[in-house]
Formats: sequence, C-alpha cells, structure tokens
Amino acid sequence: MNEPVRPATDLDRLAVIGLLGATAVAGLLFWPVFGLPALLPPVLVVVLAGYGCVELTARRPRLASVRPLLVLVTGVLGLIESVLFSTTVAGLPTVASLRALLRGFTEGWLLTLQSTWPAKPDADQLLFVPLAVLLAALLGIELLLRLRQPVAALLPGLAVAGLAQAYQALTGVTAVLAVAGYAAPVALLLWSDRSSRSRPRNGGRRPGRRLSGMDFRLAVPTVLAMVAGAVVIGSLDPAGREPYRLKDDHTAPLRQTRLSNPLQEIAQRLADPDREVFRYRSDGPVDRWSLVVLDGFDGVNWSADTRLYRMGARLEGAPGSITRSAEVHVRDLAGPWLPSQSIPLAVNGLAPLVDQSAGTLLLDQPTVTDGDRRYRLTWSEPEVDAATLGVGSVDTEAVGGLGDLGTVPAEIAQLARDAVQGLPPSFQSALQLDRFLSDNYQVVLGGNLSTGHGWPQLRHFLTESRRGTSEQFAAAYVVLARLNGIPARLVVGYRGSTETDGDTYVVRNRDVLAWPEVAVAGVGWVPLNPTAAGTRATGPDKVPSSLARAAAQARAQLPPEQELRPPELSQPPQQVVDDQATGLGLRQAGMMTAVALSALLVSWLFGVPLARSVRAGRRRRRSGTDGMIGAWAEVCERLVAHGVSYRIGMTPRDLARAAAPMAGEPTTQSIVRLGRMLDMALWSGEQVPDGTVTRAWDEVRSIRRGLAGQRFSIRLRAALDPRTLLPLVGRGRRTSRVSRSGSTRER
Repeated sequence: MNEPVRPATDLDRLAVIGLLGATAVAGLLFWPVFGLPALLPPVLVVVLAGYGCVELTARRPRLASVRPLLVLVTGVLGLIESVLFSTTVAGLPTVASLRALLRGFTEGWLLTLQSTWPAKPDADQLLFVPLAVLLAALLGIELLLRLRQPVAALLPGLAVAGLAQAYQALTGVTAVLAVAGYAAPVALLLWSDRSSRSRPRNGGRRPGRRLSGMDFRLAVPTVLAMVAGAVVIGSLDPAGREPYRLKDDHTAPLRQTRLSNPLQEIAQRLADPDREVFRYRSDGPVDRWSLVVLDGFDGVNWSADTRLYRMGARLEGAPGSITRSAEVHVRDLAGPWLPSQSIPLAVNGLAPLVDQSAGTLLLDQPTVTDGDRRYRLTWSEPEVDAATLGVGSVDTEAVGGLGDLGTVPAEIAQLARDAVQGLPPSFQSALQLDRFLSDNYQVVLGGNLSTGHGWPQLRHFLTESRRGTSEQFAAAYVVLARLNGIPARLVVGYRGSTETDGDTYVVRNRDVLAWPEVAVAGVGWVPLNPTAAGTRATGPDKVPSSLARAAAQARAQLPPEQELRPPELSQPPQQVVDDQATGLGLRQAGMMTAVALSALLVSWLFGVPLARSVRAGRRRRRSGTDGMIGAWAEVCERLVAHGVSYRIGMTPRDLARAAAPMAGEPTTQSIVRLGRMLDMALWSGEQVPDGTVTRAWDEVRSIRRGLAGQRFSIRLRAALDPRTLLPLVGRGRRTSRVSRSGSTRER
C-alpha cells in the first residue's frame, strides 16, 4: 500500500525544491558538452513542470496515484514547446514532434559522442539531457513523497551527474564550484526533511532545527571527499593524461565505403591546368588550402589515420592566434574532401565531419552528385616570430609525425644523413632538408609528368631523375625527415592563388600542391614548400600566412651549408618541459593525497560497521553472566548511537522511558525484560544457564528490529558513528563493562 500523501498545508516544499534543484544541477553539468545557454531553458522547463505537478497533487490528493504520469506528460510537453516548437502546428505537438523526441531519447547520446564539443544544440543531440533530468526528477519525487527516503531520492540525479562526468569530467576550480552548487540543494533537502519529521504529531509549532555535532561529523568528511574526488580524479593523473571521456571511444561512422586520395590526382589535374576547382572570398589572401593530411606510409601507399567527428558549434583556437574567415564555393571536387585550414573553428552552410588533429573537412553525403557546394569557414592562424621558429626544437611526440616507412632502400638512408649535413633533429635541420631538395631537384609543371609516391618512384626521383611534381617532392621530404628523426607528415591541397574575379580568388587545377609539415614544439605543425624555387617563387614577405611567412623568413636566414652548426634551442620549449615536470610532480602529490583521503573514507564507511559486527559476534559467544552483560552493553550502545540520552546509573525503566519517543512500545518492553534478566544474573547468586543468555540475545534482536524502523538518516548516523566503538562512561559516552554496584537495579 502506498503511503497517503500529505495535504498541501503539510507539503514539505523546501524538500521538493532541494531535490529538484539538485537534479537540475546534475543536468547542467553537461555544460561543457552543449554550453550553459543551450541547456538552461529545457532543464528549467523540466524541473518547473515537476514542481507544478507536485503542487497540483498536493492540492488534489486524488491525483497522487497518477502523479508520475502527470510529471512525464507535462515535462514532455514543456520540452516540445521549448525545444521542438518548429515541429508543432499552432503550438500543438505533431507526429514529427514525437519522432524527434524518440530520436533524441534513443540516439541523442550517441550523436553527441560523435560530435566535437561544444556540440550544436540541435534537438536530435540536446534532448537526451533534459529527458534524463525528467526521468530522474520523476523517480526522485516518488521516492521522496511516497517512501520518505531523501537520500534514495537523490540517487537518480546522481546517476545523471555521473553520466555528465563520463562525457566530460570537470576539473580544478570548476569542479569545486560544481560540487558546491550541487551540495547546496542537497543540504536544503536533508535539512528540510529532518525538520518536517520532527513536527509534533498533535499539531503545534515545529521545534527549532539545530544541527548536531554528529551532523557535522557526517557531512563535512563526505563533502570534502566529494570535492577531493572531483578535483583529483578529474584532473590529476600520474601519467599526465587527459581525463577519460566516453567520446574517445566513438567517432562518426562513414556512409561512404571508399574515399578518394587526392595525392593520386595531382598529375591528372596538372594535365588540365586551366580548369576551375573552387573560388573563395576572404578577409585577406590565403597561402594554401588543405584537403587531406597523410601520415601513414607502408612503402607503397600513403594513407590518413583520420578520427572524424561531426562538426560542433565551434572548435577551440590556438593560443596567441588570429581568427580569419572565408566564403568558399566549390565547383569541381568530386571527392568528399572540402578545402580547409589546419585549425578550423566553425563551418556554416554545410554539416561536414572534421578531424581536429589535421583540420580535415569531409562531407559525407554520397547522394550528392553535383560538386557545387558553398560554406563559410572560420579558422585560427597561429602567429610566431621567425627568429624563435628558426631555432625551435621539433616535437617528437606529435601524433603521426614519426610513422612507418616500409622497407627503406639502403642508398636512401645515406642520402638522408647527407641532406641535413649530420645535424641533430631540430627545425633548423628541417629547413636545411627543405633547401637541399629545392636546390638539387627540379619541379616539373608540364609535359611528361611524373606520377607515383612509393619507394620505387621515390628512389628513382632521389637518385636518378631528380625531376618530379610536388607529389614526389613532398613524399621525399617526409621520408627523409623521418629518417633523420624529424616528425613530418604530407598534406595535399591547393595554393591560395593570386588570380581574382572581382573580390573573389579563383583556384584552378594548376594550383594543386602537395607539401610537407613539420611538428615544432610549442608551435604545432609548420608547413614547408620545397618546390617554391621551381614554381612561382615568392619572397618571404609576400607569403600571406603568418606561419608560412615565418617559416619562409627562417629559411631565408638559414646560414650556408658550410657554416651550419647545431642550434642552441630556444628557451620556451625547455620551459615547457620544466613546467610539465613540475605539473607531473603536483599530479603525483595530488593523487597520493586523493588515495589517502579515499582510504580514510573507505575505512570509516566500512571499518566502523565491520568492527561493531565483530564485537557483537564476540559478545554473543560469551556464556553465563558475561553473556548477559554483553547483551546489555550491546543494547545500551545501539540506543545511544540512535540518539537516546544515556547516563551512568540509569535503570532499565529509565532507559526504556528515554527510548520511548523514538523506539515505540514493543522496543521499550524488550529493554525492560532484558534489564530484569540482567538483574537476576547479577544478584541471584545462581549460575546463569545458556538458555537465559539465548533469550537475552533474542531481546537484543527485537530491540534492533524496533530501531530499524527509524529514518534512514538516523540509521546511517548510528551505523557510522565511530563513538560506538568506545566504552560508555557517561551521557552519550562509553564504558567497557556493567558495574555490579547497582547501575541496572531499579530504584
């Protein structure tokens, strides 16, 4: 039978508000995924609908039996009006509204994992969060109002909070603020619930609420443990890794089974140089446009190890960079690749997939037969000083920079060492390799064009013909760089072009280009162009991209080969290493602190009940008078732990009267009977039989069953109170044995 619902005048509104507030905060923990402005309206709609249903059923008790249905229906209607209004007709839900709700509930969680963050607040992706909050609020309300279990009512909301942390764990100060924001409504719920239970049954004014010392001893360590766990587990890792996210195991699936490789099309496009590929209008000239980044090489083919995600609302730019944008009109690109930049921030007009590490954009729409596509691209462009870049160190840990090379021909290994003059890996040696290819090899623009990029073609290019397109130049650079320990990758795309049509730049087949990029510590991937000397050569000051311009200036400042010396690496990279080492030490210290706090918390949560259980078992094994004394001590300690006032010299009747307000009549009678049996054992002078000890422990079990009917918060404090392990010596304190001087005798 369900418990009757209290009337409206007796409704504990503060407890309901605390519960719904905690559930709302749990849903808002998804803000790193969608952003707070997108999440706040639907989450508030859900919790307000839940509270409205609670008020309605409190004023109309007949509706209490259908309250879960009311909460569900009003919450769903609120989401349709706030998120799916475009699917309604005159504000009324339609079949399209229900389908969108179903898709958001069943697929939204997965679509969000397949997107970059912050994700676009589309209904298909966003709806699963307020729907989860709605279900948590529905369950929490019923657990609170029907079962009177405030702690259990918080569990659905905690499940939502845990899911949010699995998506994106909060760290540092943000985690502390989130814990504080969650703890406030939880405290309101627990405080209000206990106050409402202390209201006199016969009416009258509710007694004032005072927090006991036990409340603080339970609440403070729990809050501290929550804060420490959120901060340490979320941000401190001994290996220096990012917090785990469900997103790391999910990428967007491709509907296209085969993807073209633009590297194989370079010779074909150069054979038809005047054909227009795309045009763009930007806030300034662009140095080059990339299509695909290739970092895998097996000796025959180059491949891209792409991790594609749905393009979210906006990506994060590089520190200390400038933001640029362009409107792109693609006319002749049969493949799925879109012209992009190395650090794209946002795409408007299309919904492509993106590889954040490479900046690759891919439009996964195999049904599109027309190559005409329009979109607006916003990207981040790093700014770096040429002098600093010229003496920079390479980033040997860059993903894809030092990949496989297949079976390297013997003469190529020696050629690689000679090309950099024996210099150790650095950006200076990368510039020297660029100069080596540019000065000793010839670029072919027309006629009989070279094709191929495997080891047979590269060996022929490097040791025999010394003539090739940018395809051979870029591929040869990457393999020679990797043989010297320089992290490099191959990029295929187009030059930015200088041909204009009004305010629009026109890119044609003749502008197709492959180029290498080198990973520089503290900077990122820096593009080079070993074919610059044999094509439309431009001076360093005419290169439009700030990063490419800095690389060109550093190359122009490179000393002659006979004067090359190993550079003194700039200080910033070394400082980064020192900062990482310091951060690693702090992470280790933080993790050790977290482990220690967790061990203390676990010892408290499990150690106190276990120690009490072991002590009770030892007492039950006693016989005679000792067994009777053990049974009485067990009862006294349990009563004190449940809040019964105790002092030395109390008789069983005194103790029973003190326990009566919270334990009930059956429990008090068991206390009295146990006291009488103890008096007989202590003062009769006869040996206590085993049957009497057994009956005494039967009374103990009866008293325990009576105490089990107390509120969960009281039972929790009683179970975790470490003072119960100490001997009773006074009011609320302990003694190790019962005195024979008359402490249990009735006065």
